[in-house]
Amino acid sequence: MTEEPLREDLRRPKVRRQKPHYLSDTISFERFFSYTGFALLACVLLLLFAAKLFDGPGTPLSSSPATTTGHPPVAPPAVSDLAGLPRATTFDVINEAPRDLQRDNTPTGHVVHPNRTVPVFSAPGKDAIAALPSKQITSDTWVPVVVEEAGWVQVLLPVRPNGATGWLSTQDDSLEHAISPYLITVERSSFQLSLHHENRLIGRWTVGIGKANAETPPGRTFVLASLIDPTQRFSPVILPLGTHSTSLETFGGGPGTTGIHGWPNPNVFGKPSSDGCIRVPAEALRVLSTEVPLGTPVLIN
Repeated sequence: MTEEPLREDLRRPKVRRQKPHYLSDTISFERFFSYTGFALLACVLLLLFAAKLFDGPGTPLSSSPATTTGHPPVAPPAVSDLAGLPRATTFDVINEAPRDLQRDNTPTGHVVHPNRTVPVFSAPGKDAIAALPSKQITSDTWVPVVVEEAGWVQVLLPVRPNGATGWLSTQDDSLEHAISPYLITVERSSFQLSLHHENRLIGRWTVGIGKANAETPPGRTFVLASLIDPTQRFSPVILPLGTHSTSLETFGGGPGTTGIHGWPNPNVFGKPSSDGCIRVPAEALRVLSTEVPLGTPVLIN
């Protein structure tokens, strides 16, 4: 946290998670085909079957897992020493992590939680570069998915350097999946933080951002944790993000994690006033800390 050091003994408040909603639609068809219509349909099906037999153009029908190229998922390599890998937390640096190449794009809201420590790979089927634990600071680990392939997801990581990503295998039961319908955007030029729910704006507040020599880092990140620090009085709840100060390697003994938090003096809003964190009014903090699930994407422009 660029405002106060992160502590390992902090208590986490309850944060509501959004689970995926699976909708079942029932479609009714009337019997509108005549005998001629059924005959034409039978001809079409026969032609499609013949095309499949002769390996002609078209999409093959298959119930087995397949990528866009028609091959089964790439199996994850065996990891002999998971404990020996660097940990993917806000305190760590993973220089080998692939960079996020679409930092201005909005993720879908698909988030995953490792039920146990899992290996992070540089690409599907490639070497493991880190281990993602099931906890971050005092909260459960939830990271947003930015790319999906058969058997794999690419996720944002909370490590340095900013924009680090990694690939996780989805070919076992190690990941829990969920959907966050929320999106947080921060427009630094206008000092505005907006909260969207399923593409609908539900809140906008004037906030304080990083000063010129300690700017709030741009790009897409996510809500990493939710915590209470009894040693400080500037904010009842702090929401660390999965990004770090670009000018401070450390602050107050912490790793320089950028976060969202409150501030008792309203004079800080609407101007560059922090060491990189986003200072928000009390109402904004209340909504963000009680309604927005962990892993929710944050876009900083």
